[in-house]
Amino acid sequence: MRVGIVLADDRGMLGNVCAHFGQSTNFLIIDVAEDNRNIQKIMNIPNTIQHGSGGCLVVDEILKYQITHLIVGGIGMGAKQKFVARGIKIFGFQGTAKDGFDLLLKDSLGDIQPCKEGGANGHNCHEQRGLL
Repeated sequence: MRVGIVLADDRGMLGNVCAHFGQSTNFLIIDVAEDNRNIQKIMNIPNTIQHGSGGCLVVDEILKYQITHLIVGGIGMGAKQKFVARGIKIFGFQGTAKDGFDLLLKDSLGDIQPCKEGGANGHNCHEQRGLL
């Protein structure tokens, strides 16, 4: 299993899950052993793609890392559809990457409904910096 977590900062496992997928500043990529318990590798990768209208290129960027699961605070319909078409399992979570990852391993994260307004009006991942 390879888990992608979109972050609002660059603090790795202690970082905050970004409230909106397209506005993430970093991707945390975690390789998990087949037993779904042991972490094999963790990569914190800066997201250099700017979110813009149409196509959501951030999806294509994180897909380069061959993730099988995604943890995100919020996501638009177009981005969600691109992940679903690739068979990526998407989970919604607000809090630290570590807490979200731990819940994923316990099979305690749920699906996420797409945002109706994308990144507009109050849906800014940078507001999540204070969550712990």
